[in-house]
Amino acid sequence: MKSIRPLVFWPPVILLTGALFFSLVNFDGFHASVSRANGWILARFDWLFSYASFAAVCLVLWVVISPLGSVRIGGLDAKPILSRWNWFSITLCTTIAIGILFWGAAEPMFHVTAPPEFSGAAPHSDAAARFALSSMFMHWTITPYAIYTVPALAFALAHYNLGRPYSLSGPLSIVFGRAATGRAGAIIDAIGLYALVAGVAASLGAGVMTLSGGLEASTGLHDSTLLRFAITAAIVCVFVGSSISGVQRGIKFLSDINTRFFFVLVVFVFAAGPTLQILTLGAESIVEYVTQFIPRSLTLGERAGDPWTRDWTVFYFANWLAWAPVTALFLGRISVGYTVREFILFNLAAPALFGAVWMTVFAGAAINADASGGALSTALESRGPESVIYVLFDTLPFSQIVIAVFILLTFISFSTAMDSNTHSITGVCLKNMESGGKQPQTERWVKVFWGVLVGAVAFIMTATTGIDGVRMLSNLGGLPGLFILIAMGAVIISLRASWLCEVRAAAQPAPRIKESQEKPAG
Repeated sequence: MKSIRPLVFWPPVILLTGALFFSLVNFDGFHASVSRANGWILARFDWLFSYASFAAVCLVLWVVISPLGSVRIGGLDAKPILSRWNWFSITLCTTIAIGILFWGAAEPMFHVTAPPEFSGAAPHSDAAARFALSSMFMHWTITPYAIYTVPALAFALAHYNLGRPYSLSGPLSIVFGRAATGRAGAIIDAIGLYALVAGVAASLGAGVMTLSGGLEASTGLHDSTLLRFAITAAIVCVFVGSSISGVQRGIKFLSDINTRFFFVLVVFVFAAGPTLQILTLGAESIVEYVTQFIPRSLTLGERAGDPWTRDWTVFYFANWLAWAPVTALFLGRISVGYTVREFILFNLAAPALFGAVWMTVFAGAAINADASGGALSTALESRGPESVIYVLFDTLPFSQIVIAVFILLTFISFSTAMDSNTHSITGVCLKNMESGGKQPQTERWVKVFWGVLVGAVAFIMTATTGIDGVRMLSNLGGLPGLFILIAMGAVIISLRASWLCEVRAAAQPAPRIKESQEKPAG
C-alpha cells in the first residue's frame, strides 16, 4: 500500500462514507444542508459558471486555428495506442453518453410542460418544443464537451510532452510552480477525486433505477430492493473486471459494443418514429440554438434573473465541472500519438455532433409523441423521469424488443462509463500508475475497492433515500472544478505563448506509455 497517496485517497473515502451515514440517520437534515450549500454556490457564482464555460468553448476554437493545433501529443514520433474509432467510442462512453440515455426523452418534457418566462413560449406549444430541443443542445453538446476538453488537453500536453506527473497538479505547476505541488497539489487532487466519486455513485444509482424500471415494464418483475441490489452487483462485477483487464481490452471492447448499439438504436427510432417531424423540429431548434448561443451561454438579459437558468443550465455546467478535472486525466492519457487538432475533433466535435443527433431524434420523438396525448408528461409526473423513455418506446413498433435492447444498452453503457472512470479514480490515487503492461497488485486492489464502495453507496442510496443527495454532493465539486477549469485554460494559453510544448516534443523521442519519474505528493 506504499504506492497509495494517502492525502488523496483517504479524505474522499471518509467524506463519502460520512455523508452516506448522515443521510441514513437524518436524510431531511442532510438534504437541507446540501441543498443550501448548492443554492449558495449557484446563487453567487452562477455568472462565473456561465462565463467560464463559454470561455472554454472560445479557447478550444482558438487552439484549433493556432499553431498549437499541429503539435503531436507525446512528441513527433509518438504512436497512438488506440485507433480513431476506439478513441471516439471510449471518449463518448466516458463522458455524457450515460446521461443521454436517462435524460434524452425525459428532460424535454420538463421544458415543454413548463417553459420559462423569458422563452416567451406557452406550455405544449410549438415554441415550447423548439425551446426544449434547443435547450437539449445547450446542455448536452458543445459546451459540456468543451468543459472536458480544456483540462484533458492541458493534462495530455503537460504529461506526455513536458513529463509532468499523472495528477491534476501536474499541468497546474506549469503556471503556478511549486504552489501547485506538494500538499497543495494533493488537496487539489483529493477535491477532484471526491467530486468524481460522488458523481459516479449518483450516475450508477440513476442507471440502476433506469434498469429496474425497464425490467419492471418489460418482464413484470417488481421494482424491489433485491432487484436493485442484483443490478448494482452485476454492473460492479462487469466494470471492475473490465477495468482490471486494462484499457486495451476491457474498456475498448465494451465501448465498441456500446457505441454500435447507440447508432443502431438512434437509426431505428429515427426511421420508426415521426421522421419528418423530427427533421423539421431539429432544423428549427438548431437555428434557435445557434442564434441564442451567446445570450444563453452568458445568461444575458432577463435570463440572468430567471431561476430556470440557474436550476437547469448553470446546474448542468456545475455538474460537468465537478466531473471534468479527474475524468480529464483519463481522456488525456489515451490521446497520445495524435495532434492537438485531432484531440479536439475526437474529444469535442465528434461526440458533440453525436449528442446533437441523439437529442434531435429522441427528444424530437418524445415531444411529438407527447403532443398527441400527453402520455409522456403524465408518466413524468406520476412515475418519474426514468419511466419516460419506456413510454416513448411503447409508441414505436416492436416495443418489447426495443425495450429489451435498451435495457442491455443501458447496462453496457453504465458498465463502460464506470470502467473508464475507475481508471481515472485509481490513477489519481497512486503515486506511479503504469499506463500499459501488467498492472501492479496495488492498482488492481484499489480498483476493486473503489468499485465496491461506489456500488455500495449507489445501492444504499437508491434503496433508501434516493440519489438526489449524493448527486448534489457531487455538484458541490463544481465550484473547485470551476477554478480548476480556469487554471487549466491558463495552462493552455501559457503553452501556446511560451512554445515550450512544441520545443520539448521536437527535441526528445516519444516516451513510452508510462508515468513520469516525477511522483506527485500525497
